[in-house]
Amino acid sequence: MRFFGSPPTNGSLAHKVVHPAKLCYKLPDNVSLEEGAMCEPLSVGVHACRRANVGPETNVMIMGSGPIGLVTLLAARAFGAPRIIITDVDVQRLSIARNLGADETAKVSTDIEDVDTDVGKIQNAMGSGIDVSFDCVGFDKTMSTALNATRPGGKVCLIGLAKTEMTVALTPAAAREVDVIGIFRYRSTWPLCIEFLRSGKIDVKPLITHRFGFTQKEIEDAFEISAQGGNAIKVMFNL
Repeated sequence: MRFFGSPPTNGSLAHKVVHPAKLCYKLPDNVSLEEGAMCEPLSVGVHACRRANVGPETNVMIMGSGPIGLVTLLAARAFGAPRIIITDVDVQRLSIARNLGADETAKVSTDIEDVDTDVGKIQNAMGSGIDVSFDCVGFDKTMSTALNATRPGGKVCLIGLAKTEMTVALTPAAAREVDVIGIFRYRSTWPLCIEFLRSGKIDVKPLITHRFGFTQKEIEDAFEISAQGGNAIKVMFNL
C-alpha cells in the first residue's frame, strides 16, 4: 500500500502533485474543491459504515467526536441510521456533534473505572439497543465501553488506533456474541463520497472551521491551530 503522508511517500501539501489518472475522480459542478478535499476523511466513515453494514435499522454509537467521529456521524446518517449517539470528554465537541445531527450525546470519563457508569449513561440516553458502535479513539477505556454498551449480537468497529495494544475483556463480549471488526483507512470509497456530496445527503462544509493561505507562516499557524483542538475540526489550505 502507498498512501500520501505515509513514509516513504511524501504528503500532498504542494501546488502540484503527480498522481495516476485512474485514481483521479472528476468533481460534479455543484461540489467545490474544498468539499472534494473532504472526501479523504469522509472516506474513513464511509468505509467503516460499509464494514459494519449500517442501514435504516441500525442504531449507532460513536465514541469520540473529533474529526473522524464527526465524519462517521455524517456517514452513518447517510447510510440510513435512525438513531445516533456520540460520546466525548469535551462538551464543546459534543455541541458540534449535536449541531451536525447527533440524536443524543454523552459526556464520558477517561477513567477505566467508570466504564459501567458510562455504559449506563449511554444506554439511558439512547433509549434503545445499540446495534453498532464505532470506536474512533482506540484506548482501553473507549473499546471497553463500546463492547459493554453494544447489544448482544451487535458489532463494534475499531476505527481509532491510538494504541498498538489494548487490554480489554473480550470473554464477556464473546459470550454476548458481539462481533469485533476493524478498519484501516479505506478503499473504493471516492465515488460514493462524491455522490453523497453531489446529492446533498452529506454536507461537509460545517466541518471546515479554519482556512489559511500557503505561505510558510500560514502553514505553521495552521498546524498549530489544528494541534490545539478545541473548535478546530478541519483546517483547509487555499493554494
